[in-house]
Amino acid sequence: MKKNSARAEVSTIGMDLGDKYSRICVLDGAGEVVEEGRIPTSATGLVRKFKSLERHRIVIETGTHANWVHDLLVGMGHEVVVANARKLHAISANERKCDELDARMLARLGRSDLRLLQPVTVRPAQMRADLCLIHAREALVEARTALVNSARGLAKTTGERLPTCAAASLYKHKLEVKLEPALRPLMTALEALEGQIKECDNRIAELSRTRYPQTALLRHVKGVGPITSLYFVLAIADPKRFTDGRDVGAFFGLVPRRDQSGAQDPQLRISKCGDPLGRALLVQCTHYILGHFGPDSDLRRFGQRLEAQGGKRAKKRAIVATARKLAVLRVALLRKSEVYEPLRNSAKSQAS
Repeated sequence: MKKNSARAEVSTIGMDLGDKYSRICVLDGAGEVVEEGRIPTSATGLVRKFKSLERHRIVIETGTHANWVHDLLVGMGHEVVVANARKLHAISANERKCDELDARMLARLGRSDLRLLQPVTVRPAQMRADLCLIHAREALVEARTALVNSARGLAKTTGERLPTCAAASLYKHKLEVKLEPALRPLMTALEALEGQIKECDNRIAELSRTRYPQTALLRHVKGVGPITSLYFVLAIADPKRFTDGRDVGAFFGLVPRRDQSGAQDPQLRISKCGDPLGRALLVQCTHYILGHFGPDSDLRRFGQRLEAQGGKRAKKRAIVATARKLAVLRVALLRKSEVYEPLRNSAKSQAS
């Protein structure tokens, strides 16, 4: 470690987390650098450095190691601020970017208005662990898709076509003799993957039933299944942290970007910030709600009205807007613990 002065009062610590080592910068009450250095990104290294210190404000960025580092430092009694990395353009756009300067910038931003960092809320450790199960299932599904595509592509090169069926059942079909040597290993892998995916589905259903019973409220909406409902509950963590329920649309990146200047205020695409898997699940549910088999509901009527307006991207706009409305509805159901009524707004309009 390198000490630059002997000031006693320490105000803020900025820490740029790396995979093996992290850079730290310690500022005193006057904003002067009192210590800079490198420590191992491990529980042992962090405990050795921060355990003996009094309570300090430590600023880190979102990233792979942010969650467990946050929990460890909070457990030592420190105030930990997890800054939104997407908003720290002073770091990412720096022409002389390096880990040392990044840690220094985090420390200085931590001394000023914390709203500049747009701090994120760290989910409880148990919720993060349960969320990993859904992400693991998603990785298995992606691997299955890749294997199915490879098998179908290889079959076409020989002039054959594999039967049209769901990806989950492709391995059950009999192969042509000339395809057997090449595709049998893929079919064996597909069968193993399918077993693992089913096991994940069973564990997700068990978690929903035992640890997160509030997911049952969300499954009252037709098109919302156990995976989507559990993922939403885990992603939101505490629905009451949204002062305005409509902010959840921005949380999943379903609101339009904006680049207004003077009289110019162009209409832009959605931001796609936040959780990509959560956004994809919301859109999948919306496709069912607006599809041929979707039952009549306020959500369906809302999307159909938007789609009827016509235009080049009317259908896409309708799907995104309905997905955003579905997210707001889910937060309301969780906050109020209410049972979903498909035609609640329509009934109110008729009564009035």
